[in-house]
Amino acid sequence: MPRRRRHGLDLIAGCTLAIATLFLSTGTPAAADPGDPTHGPRREIPPGMLAAMQRDLGLTADEAKTRINNEYQAGAAEPGLRKSLGGSYGGAWVSGNTAELTVATTDRGQRGTITASGAQAAVVDHTLRELTSAKEALDQAAEQRAPAVDAASAWYVDVKSNSVVVQAANTAGAMDFVAASGADRAVVRVVQSAERPRPLYDLRGGDAYYINSSARCSVGFSVTQGDRNGFVTAGHCGDPGDTTTGYNRVAQGSFQGSTFPGNDYAWVETNNNWTPQPWVVGADNTNVVVSGSQQAPVGSSVCRSGSTTGWHCGTILQHNTSVRYTEGTVNGVSRTNVCAEPGDSGGPYISGSEGQGVLSGGSGDCTRGGTTYYQPVNPILAAYNLTLTTD
Repeated sequence: MPRRRRHGLDLIAGCTLAIATLFLSTGTPAAADPGDPTHGPRREIPPGMLAAMQRDLGLTADEAKTRINNEYQAGAAEPGLRKSLGGSYGGAWVSGNTAELTVATTDRGQRGTITASGAQAAVVDHTLRELTSAKEALDQAAEQRAPAVDAASAWYVDVKSNSVVVQAANTAGAMDFVAASGADRAVVRVVQSAERPRPLYDLRGGDAYYINSSARCSVGFSVTQGDRNGFVTAGHCGDPGDTTTGYNRVAQGSFQGSTFPGNDYAWVETNNNWTPQPWVVGADNTNVVVSGSQQAPVGSSVCRSGSTTGWHCGTILQHNTSVRYTEGTVNGVSRTNVCAEPGDSGGPYISGSEGQGVLSGGSGDCTRGGTTYYQPVNPILAAYNLTLTTD
């Protein structure tokens, strides 16, 4: 196979306690009794939030409205109670479907101050300041890579249990981490947990990715192959086995198949940190939904997304074109008058909401205009037995 060319214009490679803030939209009013002065004004709930609360929290519509209203009132009352309790303040939380407010204090004599406000009082051993100080010691130890830090998967101030909780699969190792941090052991609890948090990133057509930590191309379309996730892109961007990192330089995946010249397509399998989404990056970083891959006829409008020049549109001039690059001939591509530049390679073309293909190459630039060619997406899907991710 001729050596892949990764730069140049003839082949556009580019491989170069928190309470929710409520409520800003109109919707169904909350269910507080307008005649009850303890509830204050009604809160308005976005309809989508109301439906999601019913579904995910197992509430009726009236319960969801009541809960939202009470949560808002609790959030409004908590700062004043925190100030009144001063150094004895131990935190606050709401509980139950009606979101009843509980406020904690280390001073038994302050219970009346709390109950007079309509909240429940809890007398605890440790102030919120003590809990926060222990958590900060753990944070600092983690930044300094303290011994056994990797044994812990998460740690947090848990006001309801009046402790700092450290989650870990290896509890003995986590105890070593706590000891190394110097945190007050009296306020720290280590609990068994199989949870292994990981960062989550979206795969979007048009975003940058890097090949072997250096050259850059653009994601085409998100795809799946059984239980494997990934994306399609241009074949000239990488060879099978080449590794990729995402737009944020986080490990992403590796090329599983690649053909160039002859065709110009490839697919990259990604790791579990990356979630395939039915989107391509549109103007102003908006998400343009992909609903299918029906081929648009000659003369149709088509837009392209790429990590160098972003979102540009034009028309499809011809299908079934053969184009001659220095590396060899690529057959079966579509010709357009959409501009592109190095780094845009592999990025998606879309007509309406139908995916069309991935950028192969071209001439010109997005200052003077130019001609570009895309490898149709359906042959890529068929070649690797892939399924396009759609909405």
